Order: sequence, then structure tokens, then C-alpha cells
Amino acid sequence: MNRNLQVNKSYRPPEISVKAVVFDMDGLMLNTEDLYDVVGSRLLARRGLLFSHDIKRSMMGRKATEAFEVLRTNCGLADSVDSLITESDELMRQLLDSGDHLAQMPGLGQLLAFLEAKRIPKAVATSSSRKFADRVLGNFNLTQRFEFVLCGDDVLQGKPNPEIYLTAAARLAISATEMLVLEDSVLGSQAAVAAGAFTVAVPSQPTLTGDFDHVQLVVTSLESAELTRLFG
Repeated sequence: MNRNLQVNKSYRPPEISVKAVVFDMDGLMLNTEDLYDVVGSRLLARRGLLFSHDIKRSMMGRKATEAFEVLRTNCGLADSVDSLITESDELMRQLLDSGDHLAQMPGLGQLLAFLEAKRIPKAVATSSSRKFADRVLGNFNLTQRFEFVLCGDDVLQGKPNPEIYLTAAARLAISATEMLVLEDSVLGSQAAVAAGAFTVAVPSQPTLTGDFDHVQLVVTSLESAELTRLFG
């Protein structure tokens, strides 16, 4: 467990007043980061390379075009970004079609029900593509539980640029400072903080050693009582 989790685990935050909660998706709501591990490993194995933790971490939270440019550069690949995206999309489709891999992260259902009981609006802001988000959220009938889903396709600049969270606030007709954001990646949480949102990091396995000193709170999972205590 990293230093930030140790420091924040004993922290008891005050009740805050927010008008909406915005969720990241990959690694926060769904275990799709595990699927990306499989896809990245298979993609690079075809080229005689290994998909390392460092490579994965450098790609996390970015729009697809930006993430695969990082992969192409770091691994010295001759492939174009578009061709790498097409190939990885097909590998991901095969995984999803198998039906054995995708799952909700622990505590998601309970947290959504809690927020719905409080009548607090919810939205999703993910770097993933619209096509992918619609499919994986649709697998669990989650889409209709949110006001809207913003995707990497909807913004010009990906995380850590705050554009997606500023856009979410505008869509919710609130100030970004009235929004609570849940993120599992360093880049994503940096985007939320830059937007001015109250930001809670919920690190996934690949980001447990990440530096989250910039956020207001770090919790170990969506099941954490510290999250619900934020709302009284």
C-alpha cells in the first residue's frame, strides 16, 4: 500500500455539499483495466515484446489516440496509431464476446443506490471511446442510471487536461467546484483537480503506487464508508 493510502486511510473528511458526482469508468466502475492488460499483452506479444507495468501506467487515463502514441513511441513500433487502435479494438471485442472477463468493481452498485436515494445526479466522464463505453456500460444496464456519459470522442484534449470535467460541469449546469469526481488514475485525478472539483482517488491495482497527493481524499475502494460519510 502506498504512502498516500496510508495517510488518507485514517483521515475523516468533513461532510461536504456537492450537487453532482462524476465517475471515471475504466478501473473505477468496471474492471476494464484488467481487459486492457490482456489486450496490451497480446498486441505486443505479436511483435515479440512485453506489455510492462510501466507501459500500462503511462497509457492509463489517456484518450485512445494519445495512449497508443505513447505505446508506439515507448516500444519503437512502426505501426500507425490508427492501426494499433483497430487491432486492439478487435482483441477487445474478442474478450468481451467471450463473456468471461468483464465485471463491476466492488461497491459500485451500493454507491449508485446510495446516491440515487439521496437524489444526487450522476454522470460518467471516461477517456474511452463512445462505442466501447456504450457496450461495457450496457452490459450491466448502467447507462440509464446516469444523466449522461462523456467519452474521449467528446473532447479535444484528453486527461490530464480538465476539459472533460469542465464539460461535465457545464452539462450538469453547475460549477466544477460543486462536483465530486471519483477517479482511479493519476492523470484522471489531475484533470479533475485542475477543473476545480472535489476529487477522490480510488486507486486500482495498476495505480496503487501512484502519487495522489494532489487530491482531497484517497480511499481503498468504492465500498469505503468514507465516501458515504462525505454526504452525511
